[in-house]
Amino acid sequence: MNSKTKLTLAILLGNLFIAFLGIGLIIPVLPTIMNEMNISGKVVGYLTASFALTQLIISLFAGKWVDKFGRKIMIVLGLFIFGFSEFLFGLGKTIEVLFISRILGGVSAAFIMPAVTAFIADITTMETRPKALGYMSAAISTGFIIGPGIGGFLADFGTRVPFYSAGVLGTLAAILSIIFLKEPERQSMEDMEAPDLGNKTGFRKIFVPMFFIAFMIILISSFGLAAFESFFSLYVDHKFAFTEKDIAIAITGGAIVGAIAQVLLFDRMTQKMGEINVIRISLLISAVLVFLMTVANSYWAIMAVTFTVFVGFDLIRPAATSYLSKIAGNEQGFVGGMNSMFTSIANVIGPVLGGILFDIDINYPYYFATVFLIVGLLMALVWKKPASLR
Repeated sequence: MNSKTKLTLAILLGNLFIAFLGIGLIIPVLPTIMNEMNISGKVVGYLTASFALTQLIISLFAGKWVDKFGRKIMIVLGLFIFGFSEFLFGLGKTIEVLFISRILGGVSAAFIMPAVTAFIADITTMETRPKALGYMSAAISTGFIIGPGIGGFLADFGTRVPFYSAGVLGTLAAILSIIFLKEPERQSMEDMEAPDLGNKTGFRKIFVPMFFIAFMIILISSFGLAAFESFFSLYVDHKFAFTEKDIAIAITGGAIVGAIAQVLLFDRMTQKMGEINVIRISLLISAVLVFLMTVANSYWAIMAVTFTVFVGFDLIRPAATSYLSKIAGNEQGFVGGMNSMFTSIANVIGPVLGGILFDIDINYPYYFATVFLIVGLLMALVWKKPASLR
């Protein structure tokens, strides 16, 4: 990559980092907000679901808008909407305002993710794209990791300060993007022909075989991760009496190891084995480790599983995204939007099904996630690389 491309990539990664840092900032203060406004856990669940559902619905159209109106405008709009939604949550004194804030947050995520993915595909080559997408996934993970810690620190200055801080960061990122980002030239993918979509148009393109399996892998891996993360704290609290500090160490440590794997291993593995083989190995590792959660019977066994399980999950998404960007041709916005949509579906359904199963038996969410990941592995084993990529 030349220096100009590296600067552009740094800005794009910074935008994603800020957006996901902002999401993480609010986590430590949500219990206080609940108490201040007398909000039940059920309502907080609805608030979380409203974000994911909005992202799901808007993602149906955002990918097409990215291709139609441009990458830069969607990123800038998404960041401004993100900043406004965080300010609104900070100012909100009624539950209705909080819901409007979370809905706008879902809109911003649906705008930013496919636009950044398509932008990266435009400014990289087949050889440099996997590394860039690995960095992209690491930027998201790192934002999530340090967000709660910074949010807890800022909350010492006031319960609403984390929200205002996230609003300032989002607005600043939008202004910097206006100044420094230049709409990329859309290159046809140099080493391949345009994707053969037959007579499929609109959302029917989802069912084109070379797209469909990749989208299903994203859905399955995101579902497995959502089911694992959503009930981890409850699971280790009920089963092993973990403290809040223990839970924080486990999740943070696992996320850090996953982020390091994305930066250090992902590019080398995809160059050597290809995205599909990386996905197969990662699905196998994830399925085994999620199942091991149900048989781990000590503090250090749980820590060992948690520290390594994210490696598998964190390699699947960038591998699937890299694969899709290589086969998408001029459909970069479409595949980015569908990537976001299927992730949102998993983030809505995973916690709901997991909650139902958790009430029956605390091990059931992990059994179900294991089966789901095995189904994904079986799909990946029959997955064929398009002739243009062989």
